[in-house]
Amino acid sequence: MRERARIVTRWGMVIDLDRCTGCVACEVACKSENNIATVPPDQAAMGRAKSWMKVVAEVEGEFPDTSLHFYPRPCMQCDNPPCVKVCPVAATYINDEGTVAQIYARCIGCRYCANACPYTVKYFNWYGPEWADSERQHLNPDVSVRPKGVIEKCTFCHHRLQQAREDARAEGRVLREEDYQPACQEACPTAAIVFGDLENSTHRVRQLKDDPRSMRLMEDLGTAPKVYYLRPRE
Repeated sequence: MRERARIVTRWGMVIDLDRCTGCVACEVACKSENNIATVPPDQAAMGRAKSWMKVVAEVEGEFPDTSLHFYPRPCMQCDNPPCVKVCPVAATYINDEGTVAQIYARCIGCRYCANACPYTVKYFNWYGPEWADSERQHLNPDVSVRPKGVIEKCTFCHHRLQQAREDARAEGRVLREEDYQPACQEACPTAAIVFGDLENSTHRVRQLKDDPRSMRLMEDLGTAPKVYYLRPRE
């Protein structure tokens, strides 16, 4: 029997720096969607703050000719991820669709992956997360609450992808581009974040990836990130 050709999917993201205003709506949405605990001030002062999507401000030029740009920075979901190579228990791995996933039950907290990541987008859970009773009502039941001693990171809201796939299957159709959005994209008020399949020429993310303004952070390291940025126009 002839084997059917496998459909290759590579989820990726393009962020337009001209559109980003630094409002951090993406950061807040990510925290709420993925049950990311708020770190107390004393822990934050020790560098233990957690934010899977972090908006980084960068000043370019010299005073008075300066400009301020904001770089929303999720996990880069690299095609050649250094974090995967150093994990001794395969708790972090790259799946068939190019997403760098994390198996929390397998993680032993050695933090090799966090040290290997040049983008500093992996976070160690230094203490057991705690929520007030009123806050527990807002936890997302589709996302696990990570325990103390494990590494956690952005997963492109993989649980949303699973739900979108189940809905499409129930309706007897293929998954459409508009069916699946990570929380950061959905919350962005200026539509600076675009998400989709980098291998599908009909997806907008693929078209923007090939834009002349397109770039990737630290591309010379050879990590091959699947998060692209559109440079600000002159």
